[in-house]
Amino acid sequence: MRLLLSPKWMAWHVLTLGAMATCGFLAVWQWGRAGSAMGSALNIGYGLQWPLFAVFFGVMWWRFLRLEVADVRAREAATPAEPDTAPAATSATPATTTAPATAERPSGADPAPVPELAGAAVADRPSPFTSRPAGVAARRGTDPQLRAYNEELARLAVRPEESTP
Repeated sequence: MRLLLSPKWMAWHVLTLGAMATCGFLAVWQWGRAGSAMGSALNIGYGLQWPLFAVFFGVMWWRFLRLEVADVRAREAATPAEPDTAPAATSATPATTTAPATAERPSGADPAPVPELAGAAVADRPSPFTSRPAGVAARRGTDPQLRAYNEELARLAVRPEESTP
């Protein structure tokens, strides 16, 4: 409930309701234009289209809200619980920590994702919109036509430029 009343979400509520009300107004206006002497089938189409836009705004508001709630719950689950401040816990001997489970896992197994680092792992992946890091080969396709095309492009790229007279 606190999330719904945050300033950010109050702005989203107002913007969404404003957009939905505007779409409703435009739908009524287009229906009115369709019934006038200058109206056409285009006005009827727009009159049907504006309510769909209003529904789209509502659905996206609901989706963003659900994503935000899931993100808040994931952050709450990832934060460790408050330790008890009992006198036994504050003794002079340091608490022992458990070693990571990497020793128990076979060397070839993929490590399990750590919830705290899930966002960092995504950030470490190379972006498809940037150049490929050095030493990383492109995935070889199985399509023979695509492979022949790429081989032709590679052949043309290494061929010295031909001079034109």
